[in-house]
Amino acid sequence: MTALFATMKSGFTDWLSRPRTPESGPIVLVQRRVYILPTRHGMMFAVVLLMMLLGAINYGLSLGFVLTFLLVALTFNAMLYTFRNLAGLSVTAARAPSVFVGESAQFTLNLINPGEFTRYAIGISRERRARSADDFADVPAGASARITLHIPSERRGLLHAGRLTLFSQFPLGLYQAWSYVHPDVTCLIYPRPAPAGLPLPPAESASGNGASHGTGQDDFAGLRAYHTGDPPRHIAWKAAARGHGLLTKLFSGQAASEVWLAWERLPSRMAPEEKISCLTRWVLDAHALHLAYGLRLPRLEVPMASGDGQRERCLEALALYDTLERPSS
Repeated sequence: MTALFATMKSGFTDWLSRPRTPESGPIVLVQRRVYILPTRHGMMFAVVLLMMLLGAINYGLSLGFVLTFLLVALTFNAMLYTFRNLAGLSVTAARAPSVFVGESAQFTLNLINPGEFTRYAIGISRERRARSADDFADVPAGASARITLHIPSERRGLLHAGRLTLFSQFPLGLYQAWSYVHPDVTCLIYPRPAPAGLPLPPAESASGNGASHGTGQDDFAGLRAYHTGDPPRHIAWKAAARGHGLLTKLFSGQAASEVWLAWERLPSRMAPEEKISCLTRWVLDAHALHLAYGLRLPRLEVPMASGDGQRERCLEALALYDTLERPSS
């Protein structure tokens, strides 16, 4: 009998938590999508009520019956309010900002309350039966609120939000109502960049002769590592004399050099993931130096450009490199 009960319980749990395909557009938590069960405190409270009822029967206490049935009515009202706190909400997913490997992806849901009463303490979790929440939100009547789930990123590429659990134990914590949502939203995970200090490839000009475009001579903006083809007049000779190596002066009016960040410029002994990590570092450094740069991967080339848009295009290409054919080197 025990084995049969365990099998039935497992089957019922699997049915409740069965996988669903991602849902696009607003997700409405209709009544059939909201489940409710007593919490551990609710079960303990039920045992206390039973003991109070037995005591009232045994001693014939009229006030005991009044108090017991009053508390029973209170528990039924709490069940109704807990269920109503979640039912009828509309859920939409916001765009998840891209992050690097090792950072937490942030999936934000907009909770829209079309009802005439405020919904309190709505929690979000990735667990099937949530006991704790990443975030809580109160949703005023006729308004909306945002709730955010943080998921650690362990590998580059697209991270799907998966099935999420919205739940509430309002008002007394005797019951927990929950509902599963599977928003059609993903977060782009950029590769983990190599440690800082990796020198950029030599600068190139549009004609390929290694020169830089422009000779702006405005305010001094800083120093960077020397690259083959940098004009000798821009080399910080005083820093070199002090033993700091060859450094190139940067000026705020200096036009950006063109740098190709190419797969083949990295040693062949490097593993593919190491190369992607180094290329990610190059993209970040080239963007920080306001250079014009392009990215060359096997069977893919991101044209020469600069700015925030170029940074996003290159990092996206590196993050989604799984779909490309990887060379053996």
